[in-house]
Amino acid sequence: MKKLIITFLFAAAVNLLYAQVERGNVLIKGGTVLTVTKGTLENTDVLVKDGKISQIAKGIAAPAGYKVIDATGMFVMPGIIDAHSHAGIDAINEATAPVTAEVFTGDAVNPFQIGLYRALAGGVTAIHAMHGSANAIGGECETLKLRYGVKDPELLKMEGAPRTIKFALGENPTRVHGSGNAIVPRTRMGVEFVIREAFSEGKAYMEKWDAYNKAKTQKGFRGAPPAYNKRLETMADILRGNIIIHCHSYRADEIYMLLNVCRDFGIKKLVFQHVNEGFKVAPELAEYGAMASVFSDWWAYKFEVYYSTAYNAAILAKNGVTTSINSDDGELMRHLYHEAAKTQKYGQLSDDEALAMITINPAKQLGVDSRIGSIEVGKEADIAIFKNHPLSIYTVPMVTLVDGVVRFDREKDADDQRIYVDPKQTIDVTLHTSTGHDHETCMQGAEYTFVRLFGLNQQEK
Repeated sequence: MKKLIITFLFAAAVNLLYAQVERGNVLIKGGTVLTVTKGTLENTDVLVKDGKISQIAKGIAAPAGYKVIDATGMFVMPGIIDAHSHAGIDAINEATAPVTAEVFTGDAVNPFQIGLYRALAGGVTAIHAMHGSANAIGGECETLKLRYGVKDPELLKMEGAPRTIKFALGENPTRVHGSGNAIVPRTRMGVEFVIREAFSEGKAYMEKWDAYNKAKTQKGFRGAPPAYNKRLETMADILRGNIIIHCHSYRADEIYMLLNVCRDFGIKKLVFQHVNEGFKVAPELAEYGAMASVFSDWWAYKFEVYYSTAYNAAILAKNGVTTSINSDDGELMRHLYHEAAKTQKYGQLSDDEALAMITINPAKQLGVDSRIGSIEVGKEADIAIFKNHPLSIYTVPMVTLVDGVVRFDREKDADDQRIYVDPKQTIDVTLHTSTGHDHETCMQGAEYTFVRLFGLNQQEK
């Protein structure tokens, strides 16, 4: 009965939030529609009713009161989805322990970040606002819709989106905890131990609650429930299949390690982030059903990621791995369409295969592909309109809609799109500053790591 009440209250909350979200009625006329999943449709109209795509055809007449967007000569595609972002939140890392599954980035959503508008200006309509990678097991993440202009943080959250959580392998947790605080994990094998121990504790916690919930239905039962623990409850929900793991990763050996750990605990929902050496274990990822969210051509920026290839995304995709291209960066997020286009130079992917990397594939990784990620009747009208093909170097994003509401219009938006303007606020600019290292950025941390590993008597930097 308790579970039924909780389910009812959750559904009521989702419905209330859904009702508050602004949803548009619009007709997009005469564009080349890149559906991604259903081919390319020339000179085609897209009708949006109450924030959802209701019709795709030629010569649709605009119903009374509908906004009309003339897309003649332009390209209409699904809104871009960034599966790895830290935009829209005011807190990234809860770095106080190797496992902090009890925290949640959704508690720190900031709707006033101007970076959200800049993302819209690049055709991005949804992002995965992630916990950072300081912990072996970090906090839960939040899927956001870029409804920039709202002031209530709750209205940015994609109502009903599946829960996700951030894991991390390699140098980040070993540096923060082992080198930084002299606690496990200090090594890569320590990271595996931390994850296995957390799953084991979550399993024991789950079994205690399952036993209690079964026993309390028996007549005359008088036992007390187990002590509630948010961290262990989250771990148990991963084991139950209620949370999708998104794991920061680089090296092939560690990627394969986590596959084995998840296999041992019966965990199926797994997405690897960055995955720079994923091409080495692409068949194994495909066989397991794990997905990969990668950079197009970023590597060599620290010791453990010195080796990769720009063919990574294409190799993963050709091996049957659901692959996306992400940004992990507020600037790169504004031109993910260029990042997707690189898969055509490095891998010769088709237009639909390349565009899938920033639309339907990240939607699958976030568990929202039934709602967004392609232009299909019944899906939510998250749409980007481009002048010139979005995979062309000459493309220009013109209009971005979220739920059928125009959130970016290159020709009509004001010069200053901040929601609140503080007259004392310093204008943010790009500055080139020294990182304090006397070596090339691609080897950042290498000297420090070498000294720590081999104990040489050198002054640490």
